Amino acid sequence: MLLLPSAVIVFGVIFYPVLRTLIISFFEVNSAVPITTPFVGVRNYSDIFGNADFWSSIGRTLYFTIGSTVLELVLGMGLALLLNAPIKLRWLFRAIVVLPWALPTVVNGAMWKGVFNAQYGSLNALLTQLHLIHAYKLWLGTPHSAMNSLIIADVWKTTPLVAFFLLAGLQGIPSEIYESVRVDGAGSVRAFFSITLPLLIPSISIVLILRTIDAFKVFDLVYVLTGGGPADGTQTIAYFTYVQAFSDQRFGYGSALATVIVACILVLSAIYLRLLRRDEMSLL
Repeated sequence: MLLLPSAVIVFGVIFYPVLRTLIISFFEVNSAVPITTPFVGVRNYSDIFGNADFWSSIGRTLYFTIGSTVLELVLGMGLALLLNAPIKLRWLFRAIVVLPWALPTVVNGAMWKGVFNAQYGSLNALLTQLHLIHAYKLWLGTPHSAMNSLIIADVWKTTPLVAFFLLAGLQGIPSEIYESVRVDGAGSVRAFFSITLPLLIPSISIVLILRTIDAFKVFDLVYVLTGGGPADGTQTIAYFTYVQAFSDQRFGYGSALATVIVACILVLSAIYLRLLRRDEMSLL
C-alpha cells in the first residue's frame, strides 16, 4: 500500500503512454481528431523498414551517436585526470567545468546557433581574425558540416558529465597502487595504461551505455540548432519521428516509429543493467 502512489505515478507517466503508443501503431491515424481509425496491423512497421528515409535517419543517428560519444569519452577522460590532479583551487575548476552541462539543452542549442551563424557568428569572426579562413563559411549550410556542428554542440555540453563520472572512478583507485608503480620505475604514461585505464573499465562501460542511449534519442538539440536541415541532412531518428507524427500528422506511422525507438532503447538499457549487475557482483 505504501508503494501504491508511486506505482500509479510510474504507470501514468511511463507505462500508459508507451502502451497507448503501441496500440495506435497498429491503426491508421492521420488526424488529431480522426473520424475513423482503420486497423492496419503491422503495415506501419513494414512501411518503416521499407522506407529509405528511415534508414537514412538511422545512419545519421549512428554517426551522431558514435562521433559524440567517442569525443566525449576522450575529452572527458582528459578533463577527469586534470580535475583529479592535486592543484590549487581544484574546487573552483570543478564548479566552472560543470556549467555547460547545467545549461538546458535548448539554451545550449540557441547559443551554438549564434556561434555558427554565417553572418555574425563568433566562430567565423575568430577564424577570420586568426587568418585561418578568408571568408565567412556556412557551418550549418551543408548536411555534413551541420551534423558535425551538432556533434560539437553536444560534446561541449555533455563532456563535463562524462568527466565527473570518470572522476568518481579515479577517486576510487587507491593511491598506494600508484606509489608501488613509481617504485618499480614506471612513468605516468605506463601507469595510466597499466593501472588507471583497466581500473576505470566499469566506469567507462557505464558512461558508454548511458551516453549511447542519450545520444540515440537526441531531439531538442536538432530542433533548435538545425531544424533537421539542410535538406533533411540532420534528421535523426527522433526528429524523423516528430516530423512524421506531428508535421505530417501520420500519428499511426509516428507511433510505430516511436515504438521502434523504445525497443532500441530497451535493448541498450538491458545491456546497461547487465553491465551494472556484473560490476556489483565483482564487488562482492
